[in-house]
Amino acid sequence: MDPTEVAAYLAEQRTIQVATIGPRGRPHLAPLWYAVAGTDGDRPVLVTWTYAKSQKAANLRRLPQATVLVESGATYTELRGVSMECDVEVTDDYSRVLEIGTALVDRYGPAYEADRATMLAAFEKQATKRVGLVLTATRVVTWDHSKMG
Repeated sequence: MDPTEVAAYLAEQRTIQVATIGPRGRPHLAPLWYAVAGTDGDRPVLVTWTYAKSQKAANLRRLPQATVLVESGATYTELRGVSMECDVEVTDDYSRVLEIGTALVDRYGPAYEADRATMLAAFEKQATKRVGLVLTATRVVTWDHSKMG
């Protein structure tokens, strides 16, 4: 996929798999919701959050690198995906964490019955317990089997 196709694909998908390195040197894999924050050149920048006391937060404080996977497809000819090696900024600045939470409300909120104000109030409380993650791709690998013919 070219950068335009990657951007469109990331905008339409819902969940990323984030792999960090645990304290025993093994991968720790966790699904997260995300928002696309833009690009750094042709490289995607995603934002998400997690509980400050989570294993992935501890892993990223120790080694601020992750591999992120977004994939889809039910049959071989439908398989598409983006794998990104990322540098990760971990932030505990409340206003920045809330900004990331707000981006998640805007992206995922319409799927809920609650109105935006109710969701934002809940996320304001959540932000006190979370850290923000800014994932900047340093390497991007893609596949799209629908192009195989």
